[in-house]
Amino acid sequence: MLTAVYPQTTNAQSKEIPTFKEGLAQVVPGFADPDRWIRHDLWVETEFDSDQDGQLDRMHVSVTRPEQTETQNLKLPIIYVTSPYFAGVAGNVPGSFWDVHQELGEPSPPHIHPEVTRIGERPIISNSHIKTWVPRGYIVVHSSSPGTGLSQGAPTVGGQNESLAPKAVIDWLCGRAPGFNAPVDGEPVKAYWSTGKVGMTGTSYNGTLPLAAATTGVQGLEVIIPIAPNTSYYHYYRSNGLVRSPGGYLGEDIDVLYDFIHSGDPEKRAGNNARVRDSIMAQGMDRKTGDYNDFWASRDYLNQMAPMKAALLMAHGFNDWNVMPEHSYRIYDRARSMGLDHQIYYHQKGHGGPPPLWMMNQWFSHYLHGQDNGAATGPKSWIVREDKPNNQPTPYADFPNPEATMVTLYPNPGGHSSGALTLSPNKTDAIEIISDDYRISAAELAMSAESEHRLIYTTPVLKKDIHLSGTPKVHLNVAASKKAVNLSVYLVALPWVEQQGRPITDNLITRGWADPQNISLRKSHPLIPGEFVAVSFDLMPDDQIIPQGTKIGLMIFSSDSDFTLRPQPGTRLSVDLDGSYISLPVVGGQAAYDSAIE
Repeated sequence: MLTAVYPQTTNAQSKEIPTFKEGLAQVVPGFADPDRWIRHDLWVETEFDSDQDGQLDRMHVSVTRPEQTETQNLKLPIIYVTSPYFAGVAGNVPGSFWDVHQELGEPSPPHIHPEVTRIGERPIISNSHIKTWVPRGYIVVHSSSPGTGLSQGAPTVGGQNESLAPKAVIDWLCGRAPGFNAPVDGEPVKAYWSTGKVGMTGTSYNGTLPLAAATTGVQGLEVIIPIAPNTSYYHYYRSNGLVRSPGGYLGEDIDVLYDFIHSGDPEKRAGNNARVRDSIMAQGMDRKTGDYNDFWASRDYLNQMAPMKAALLMAHGFNDWNVMPEHSYRIYDRARSMGLDHQIYYHQKGHGGPPPLWMMNQWFSHYLHGQDNGAATGPKSWIVREDKPNNQPTPYADFPNPEATMVTLYPNPGGHSSGALTLSPNKTDAIEIISDDYRISAAELAMSAESEHRLIYTTPVLKKDIHLSGTPKVHLNVAASKKAVNLSVYLVALPWVEQQGRPITDNLITRGWADPQNISLRKSHPLIPGEFVAVSFDLMPDDQIIPQGTKIGLMIFSSDSDFTLRPQPGTRLSVDLDGSYISLPVVGGQAAYDSAIE
């Protein structure tokens, strides 16, 4: 059994303590030599038994700390990262994703369930964040999620044990939960080197888990910095009632992710699979209707935020089409309304992308070391402008920009080529029809001068830049030739120019998807062919400056080959322009829009 790895000390050492400059933790030479770090692993006992073996699950934890925490009795705060990925994943095995070639509302074809080959080296679970934070006077702690690696239990992908597992580790760091040097029995291990102040961070799933821990209200978790977190598994795998894949992972669903991370004890897999994947998930995920139900509600952290006390620095990319930007904003908005310390950082690129190091340092130094450095009182929003690198954000009072108000635009006939978006409602009773064909990509549709497979409505050419900040909202009156139809809406900057290396913001502003059957979201109602229904939904939040010389275009089409199911081409989607509109959050409001198009 591996235990703590202690450095050899031959000379008397001077007292080393964390140092700060302008409120930011600095690299301390005495903390910076990896050969002098103490590294050890242990198991923390939780309050649950998710693999139902009759024993409370224990989480595998690794610790990396400066030697001074042993030789000089130095106590330090902790930066904690937890993940289901550290011990290896299944990989994208052919046939493991759902086949998206199916008719809407019909049963999905079955798919295979691959096994995970576990990797990893004890006592190291992960090296992430260690080189950054240990030299600056922190202890870095990692743990594997339930049912992954050497952590006991079952993976649940958003289940309660994924919140209670990091809570247990934080409780141990604060002296409230037992830790042991073995997964079964073992000698007690104490975190005597901990100050009892913990911060968490991570990206994607690893960014979800700090939020999960914070929703327990656990004492000692002072600050979280989630980066591109999945804050609701419904919003990750569905959009407004529509079965919709995350970008780049067509056909993924929650059971696929379960298989992807299930790297725990092979002897427990069959029981976990039967209980979690093949029962709870199979009964709750509902690929047939896309409805929001109790299964999805229990995996939506917005519903669990009431106990949360930790300060929140949220980070995301506006062009993250894997974990989409709504995930961060919905939590940020709730934290703001709860009166929690909050700040949000957005960049213009895709998945991942942490805040600049100085910003993370400011927040960790303030909440974990008590530095008075303005973290809690500075601008609430930092947004990377389109032509800047990610480490040069621009500060704003908040997001959305407080100066943004909604400007409503109405489509006018001519959408097969290019209809107008005007400030006055359309009164022509025009109905325009799309023929669905998933084989034609959204980019092809946007570039086509004319197409029966999409509708485009545009503003005049902008004579001045327009700054959009917030969440566009669309309202459409639609009918279909079948009982179900995909509905995809893009807000684009035209002309659309495909060019390698060209920023995505040059073409795409934002987008969204919906199922016209799911007006109530909780209960879908099959469409009556030819009968119109009103569909209202949000596009993804954005903060983008649309340059002069371009047009803003509203593009409406049906199946999106990169995100939605792919039914046989030919379903007709009708849009009644009378009463259909889009509302855009324009900084400066109506006056700014008028000035840009006059």
